[in-house]
Amino acid sequence: MGRHGGPLILLLTLLAVAFAAAVEVEVTAPAQHASSEVDPASHQEQEHPLPRPLVIELPSSSSAALQYEEGLDDLPADVRCASWRLAAEANNLAPWRAVPAECADHVRAYVTGAGYRSDLDLVARESAAYARAAPLQGDGRDAWVFDIDETLLSNLPYYADHGYGLELFDHHAFDEWVERAEAPAIPSSLKLYKEVRELGFKIFLLTGRSEGHQDVTVENLKKQGFHDWDKLILRAAVDRNKTAMTYKSEKRKEMEAEGYRILGNSGDQWSDLLGSSVAVRSFKLPNPMYYIP
Repeated sequence: MGRHGGPLILLLTLLAVAFAAAVEVEVTAPAQHASSEVDPASHQEQEHPLPRPLVIELPSSSSAALQYEEGLDDLPADVRCASWRLAAEANNLAPWRAVPAECADHVRAYVTGAGYRSDLDLVARESAAYARAAPLQGDGRDAWVFDIDETLLSNLPYYADHGYGLELFDHHAFDEWVERAEAPAIPSSLKLYKEVRELGFKIFLLTGRSEGHQDVTVENLKKQGFHDWDKLILRAAVDRNKTAMTYKSEKRKEMEAEGYRILGNSGDQWSDLLGSSVAVRSFKLPNPMYYIP
């Protein structure tokens, strides 16, 4: 290598030593993670299977909740109440006893306006389309279950005098209203009822009303154009302490035990539809005025 061979050899030797040291560190580094003395931040970095830019860091639940609450304060009341109503209809709220005070006007405007009627009409149209396409067996065992209050009959005249759900439910006042037998039919539901009956379904009316109100309920239904149902089931004394979901599930189970196939079920409460022995298709009518578990 001539006169410069000595220094060049020394430089190459130093580079080789440095490279070997670097390789040794890279190879032995993972063994350090087994030690409890490793920096936790370093350990967390190694747990991500993807490069860091692909890992999305979300805020903690407490900070996210705080931001959500602060964001709600910036929204108009009507927007907040529309969200509340949607959550109620989707069964996303915890059990609630009355409409929030700030949403009373929103609920009143909805149930007395075109939106409520349009929503009811849409549910009835979809229900009818399903009923027409349903594979009936022709043996008289295909059944459709209807709730009564806010499903076939409307209690809006009563709730107009009680804040459209703003007031806590008063059993005595509501019973007095029921005994007047003046609840009007929901037009789209009456049309659906007649079509379902003409298609050959057996019709079961399953209500949370008590057996003591059987006569006035029959009177009210017939006055409003509902005729020729196959069975009207009301809450007996032994059912008094059961939730609506438990009570109605038991009654649907009895229908199935008698050989009926429940192809359709219409109700304004999720407790009309959920539980056991559920229908092949269930249709939820809107009702932001009250909640029944």
